[in-house]
Amino acid sequence: MPGTGTSAAEVTHISAHGLWVLLDAEELFLPFTEFPWFRAATIAQVQDVQWPSTDHLYWPQLDIDLSITSIRNPQAFPLRAR
Repeated sequence: MPGTGTSAAEVTHISAHGLWVLLDAEELFLPFTEFPWFRAATIAQVQDVQWPSTDHLYWPQLDIDLSITSIRNPQAFPLRAR
């Protein structure tokens, strides 16, 4: 039986252009042009991020689920919810 993960995602910076999320040793940039749902969110809402599985991030206060693969390569995921 696998143990409980101890890694956590952390929002390290928010700017006028987007936000940065640290996952272990990798830092990912989410530009607001590709991820517009975060633009009007509060700092507290954006910082409340969970990393429930290897390729999944979740912002419960915003009800946003994102695949880490879609953050690394947003052009590969052209369909977006409005």
